[in-house]
Order: sequence, then structure tokens, then C-alpha cells
Amino acid sequence: MSDRYAVFGNPIAQSKSPDIHRLFAEQTGQNVNYQRQLVELDGFNQAVVEFFASQGRGLNITAPFKLEAFALAEHLTQRAETAGAVNTLWLNEHGQLCADNTDGVGLVDDIVRNQGWPLKDQRVLLLGAGGAVRGVLQPILQQNPAQVVVANRTAEKATALAASFAQFGPITGCGFADVDGRFDVIINGTSASLAGDLPPINTSVIHSTTACYDMMYGAEPTVFLQWAKTNGCTKLADGLGMLVGQAAESFSIWRGVKPEIKKVVKILRDQLA
Repeated sequence: MSDRYAVFGNPIAQSKSPDIHRLFAEQTGQNVNYQRQLVELDGFNQAVVEFFASQGRGLNITAPFKLEAFALAEHLTQRAETAGAVNTLWLNEHGQLCADNTDGVGLVDDIVRNQGWPLKDQRVLLLGAGGAVRGVLQPILQQNPAQVVVANRTAEKATALAASFAQFGPITGCGFADVDGRFDVIINGTSASLAGDLPPINTSVIHSTTACYDMMYGAEPTVFLQWAKTNGCTKLADGLGMLVGQAAESFSIWRGVKPEIKKVVKILRDQLA
């Protein structure tokens, strides 16, 4: 009998997690049954309890439940505690609900290993100050960048977020209009691309070798990546690799084996095309 896993969200029909984990299971010879589950907005805690009570082995959590999962967990990894949100749940040998946040690992692995863009000693601009950015800040700072600047429509939110991560490295926050100077790496962590929108950033942040990354992805380049290319960037990547990378980290936590990422990214990219 297959071990049961699932991704909880609302909405959830768009999730590629079942496809990704099916490919991981085939690649590593694991007997896994992974499904999507639409969870009512007021029913998250009950759904988690029922899932594990019926012999479920592990959960991925997506919007809008990452904060509720954080609050529900009995044991948090250090990176989950720092992020203040979680995307991976499982039970330990004592029956305690454990939680991790694998988003940052997925992002950094994709940027540094798959794209070959160093973060060490680089000036990094992060657009947005929501949960997506909060989840990746510590792993980025652990790469020892020269500076991380968090820019957001509401400057106070960016400043507060930066202050809460100051212990991990050189980081500041500001409003979009106050971004100053050029950057080596620019990461769009806003959801603007989903609406075909663009964060209001001046083109002066780009120089000839700037690398631009959008956490969103699609069959066509996002509006942010189109903007970057128009303004001279040649190093461009979307968030598909991050999606697969964070899933691989979850799979490794649950199954004790780390799947190979690049083959899965290629399959999904071909499907999108």
C-alpha cells in the first residue's frame, strides 16, 4: 500500500505538486501516493488532524494556510521558526506535528546551483515583503551577500521585515521609490506577475551583468522578466526551479532521499510549453 501525502490549499487545482512528487517517486523508487486537497478557509486545523489520524504521512502547505500551519505545529525547525511560516508537515516518532519551511532552500539552490549565479559578496534586491520573501531571507543571508535590500510598496513593512532578520547579515528595507544604486541580483518576490503587473522599480537598479529572478513562473516569461530583458538583462530565470527545489527538500525530509531536480524541471518546462 502506498504512503499517503498531500498538498493543502485554497485554491489548489493549479498545484503542480502531485506531478512533481510522482516524478520524484518514480525516480527514487518510492511507493508514494500524493494528492491535492482543497481545504475550507475555516477548516485547516481539522483537516490536518483528520489527515494524520487516517495514516497520512506528510503534507505540503500552500496559500493561504502557511501561517496557520506554523501556529499548529508542535516542533519547528530553526528555519521555519525564523520564517514564521511553514510549507511542510510530518509526525515524528513521538507523534508530534513537526514543521519546516523549504522555500528558501529551493530558491537558493535554483539560483546558485542550477542557474550558476553566486550570491556571496553580491548586492541583492528583493521585491516585496510578504510571506514569500520572509521565507527566503535567512537562506539568502546565509550565502554571505554584500548587502540585501528589501523593497516594498509600504516602506514600513520592508523596514520592519529587514530589522527582524538583521541578526543574520547585512539587510535594510525601504519603499520602492527609495531603492538606490545598482544590484547584482534582483529577485521579484511579489505576486504582481500573476496579474500581469510590475513592481514600480526604476531601471537604474540594473547594470550589464545583473541577474533577474521571478518567483512566479509560466509558459511565457513573466512581465518582470520581460522588463528585465528589455532593459539589458541577459541572466533571467523564473520560479519553476524554486518550486521543484522546495518540493525536493520536502520529499527528502519525508523519505530520506533527495531526488534529482533538473530532470523534473525540464519535464515540467516541456509541459508548460
